[in-house]
Amino acid sequence: MGRDEQRAAMRQVREGLIGELEELYRQAFDRISEQDLGEGAIARLTQLLLRSREAAITPLQTEIEAPLITRAPEPSPPEPKT
Repeated sequence: MGRDEQRAAMRQVREGLIGELEELYRQAFDRISEQDLGEGAIARLTQLLLRSREAAITPLQTEIEAPLITRAPEPSPPEPKT
């Protein structure tokens, strides 16, 4: 498998994981909303889940969106002396 194919495969895996995590969190939010816990308890649980979701998904998204660096930048030519 070539380098580009590996990158594409890793991207697909990350996107798949994000999709699975999104569905898992959606189900958790649905379960919380179905419980008779009171507004305060639901708000606390929801906030915890939102923080957990962000911590789980953000690194995967960041890696997908990271620019690809394949080589060092070219050095700038020296400025002419005046």
